[in-house]
Amino acid sequence: MYYWRKLSKEDQEKVLAERKGRNLPWHSPPHIEFKGRNRYLITGTCFEHKHIIGKSLERLAECESELLKVCQHNNNEIFAWCILPNHYHILVKTEELKILLKEIGKVHGRLSFDWNGEENLRGRQIWGNAFERSIRSDRHFWASVNYVHQNPIHHGYVDQWQDWLFSSAAKYLEEFGREKALEIWRKYPILDYGKKWDIY
Repeated sequence: MYYWRKLSKEDQEKVLAERKGRNLPWHSPPHIEFKGRNRYLITGTCFEHKHIIGKSLERLAECESELLKVCQHNNNEIFAWCILPNHYHILVKTEELKILLKEIGKVHGRLSFDWNGEENLRGRQIWGNAFERSIRSDRHFWASVNYVHQNPIHHGYVDQWQDWLFSSAAKYLEEFGREKALEIWRKYPILDYGKKWDIY
């Protein structure tokens, strides 16, 4: 299992340097007066919630990079994301949900082939299906943004949400600023968001 705070100082510096050198996709932050349709929270989980993504820092980074790359295609817009050791969440706008889910399935297939090869475990099932939840309102959208960014705390990986490296949290905070982020957090609390389905 991956815990940032358990990494040595040297490993933390290595990860930070690698992350700063990457060009992660980030469109302009969503407008506060968000309106629109075709917004979805896409979630993918490892089979039986095993910590396969989190086997290494490189694997977390690879999963993040590949998923974001496919989510950028076809004029999709990425609002927030979080990649954890055994699951991920990506909040997107897409006009072609079926196509996007099919492309995510291909990413799952490529990663499964590579990771099973690395561990000499051909035939092991890595992924359950990715599934989506349609965003119904402004309140649902902003609660989803807060939920995605808070997820690493919810699962005990970090103490502060912006410390998790494999998410859009730090970029979100940089774009919005601390005061606006706090205002959004208070105005759109997550409450029991995900209680029935995000149990890992």
